[in-house]
Amino acid sequence: MPLEATMMIVDNSEYMRNGDYGPTRFDAMADAVNAVFTMKTDSNPENSVGVMTLAGKAPEVLVTHTRELGHIAQAAYSAKTKLGGAVDIPTALNVAQLALKHRQNKNLRQRIVLFLGSPPEGPACDDKSFQRLAKKLKKNNIAVDVIAFGDGIEDGETPVLKTFVDAVNSGDNSHYFIAPPDPRRLLSDLVVSSPVLAGDRGDRDQTMADITNTAGPSGEGGFEDYGGIDPTLDPELAMVMRMSMEEERARQRAREQAAAASSSDPTQPVATSTPSASTPVPPTPTPQPAAPAS
Repeated sequence: MPLEATMMIVDNSEYMRNGDYGPTRFDAMADAVNAVFTMKTDSNPENSVGVMTLAGKAPEVLVTHTRELGHIAQAAYSAKTKLGGAVDIPTALNVAQLALKHRQNKNLRQRIVLFLGSPPEGPACDDKSFQRLAKKLKKNNIAVDVIAFGDGIEDGETPVLKTFVDAVNSGDNSHYFIAPPDPRRLLSDLVVSSPVLAGDRGDRDQTMADITNTAGPSGEGGFEDYGGIDPTLDPELAMVMRMSMEEERARQRAREQAAAASSSDPTQPVATSTPSASTPVPPTPTPQPAAPAS
């Protein structure tokens, strides 16, 4: 699992009051922030996470690198009290870069996770400025994940932030993920099963993500592989049911193979005859001494 120091940038602009994600964009994002923190810290005991704002009067670091979930929850609450203004993405990225530079454990790789629920606007939010910033981040070995959510965040065929992430990307270490509103799934579920956290998921979590993204009532066999549980509604229970059914199938195959092996084995024990106690045994004749010569 990756050894990383992560700085999460949370959007606290006016757009976060919208209700396209229940109950609001900000509340949905706060749940996703907690999910990302949990995945990051669970994947490696040395990982640390910080939180800072994207809007308000100016981007501001709310909590430096920590492993305490309570600090992250307090930072999210503090950001919610400061809703307003417009996003300042370039400034926030530069501040996050500086915060990562002063991490305590220099062996930790650096990553920025940007939650964006507002259109990237402003004088410095043009492609040329983002390309300069991308070169700087890439030079300093900082990976960037952008999670864009909400209606109409980035319109057009080539979103400026996607171009930015592609420029930062080195060895597939950066990702651009769009999470459209879905009444059936939480934003946190979409983020957890996205490529953003692919490196932090173990085999168990990867299985859950796979069945969540690929299963559906119209698929081959319906939900039979998951014990009749719809994995889009309860992915964890569906995963448990699938693992249980696979274990039972493995046990059945083992029993069938053992039965087939015993029935097809030509080697059978052969009975040997031994003299019984009732059968008389003739006595062995005793040799007589030879007669003396006359």
